[in-house]
Amino acid sequence: RVSSQSWKRAARLYFNNLLDASDVGVRTKRVAELLAAQIAEDAPDLAESAPDLVGEVFKLAKIKLSAPRKKDGPLESGYLLFLSTSQIARLAELAIAAARSGEALDAKAVKKIFKEAHAVDIALFGRMVADNTDLNIDAACQVAHAISTHAAQNEYDFFTAVDDEKSRSEEEDAGAGMMGTVEFSSATMYRYATVNLDMLVENLGDDDAALRALEVFIKGFCLSMPTGKQNTFANRTLPETIVISIRDDQPISLVGAFEEPVPEASGTGYVDRSVGELARYAETIEKNYGLRPLSSFVVALKDSDAVSSLGERVPFADLPGRVRQVVDPRVGREERV
Repeated sequence: RVSSQSWKRAARLYFNNLLDASDVGVRTKRVAELLAAQIAEDAPDLAESAPDLVGEVFKLAKIKLSAPRKKDGPLESGYLLFLSTSQIARLAELAIAAARSGEALDAKAVKKIFKEAHAVDIALFGRMVADNTDLNIDAACQVAHAISTHAAQNEYDFFTAVDDEKSRSEEEDAGAGMMGTVEFSSATMYRYATVNLDMLVENLGDDDAALRALEVFIKGFCLSMPTGKQNTFANRTLPETIVISIRDDQPISLVGAFEEPVPEASGTGYVDRSVGELARYAETIEKNYGLRPLSSFVVALKDSDAVSSLGERVPFADLPGRVRQVVDPRVGREERV
């Protein structure tokens, strides 16, 4: 099992390869430090008073700041706060304008900035502000934990690290400098996510921005990889089969195909049998519930009847564009991908 949180973070990091910095959010406790640095950069004459201006901004937003564990460090929020770089820039602009005019900061103007111009990752994955729920952003995307389609046994990698200098000495023993064990497993995984396009439009406030974000998410979710133990296992794999269904009824996960683990069998690997079970389950859902997608697209490394039944075959390079062609005329309706 791979947690949805780890894969969402991997997708967020992948967004940096596809988007400008202004379209990607920053999630940190050190929001006060970021805002103070932005104020000092935009208005060097206000650098000394920047901490006071920052304190007033977050006070009006009803977000508590407290002293960090590290002595003499800048104030921090009590939890990770998700802000877009454009929101930080606008808050700095508002604070600078108030300082130079001698007028008090407007609480409504501060809250308005928190609620507008969201970064793509904030619009997709949402934001929780414990101190002020009015600033919460409902996620337009839901991501399930990736699970193996079959029984997977954990294995153990026993390792030793040799002390280079010690090994060169004839007087020293040849023992290891350290030793340990890493637990790991390898499996064929089923991953699932759904995007509410209407909510994505609402969060971003722009149809074209939402369609662009959808394309970026498709690329990021499919191509990203969590980085835990990456140097040890080089887990640089790509999906064997990708299925995207565009619906106007409700999202449907096909995880039920693997309620019973895919069994071992000679002649075929877990991937082929997993795709076969997925196709059979999708057909069963359609037959019994009558819920059919408006369109389905499939990217697959192998040809099979199961793959053909899951949707129209397309190259991955064309996938985001084909999805956009289908949903573009329907933006504003209750579409889910």
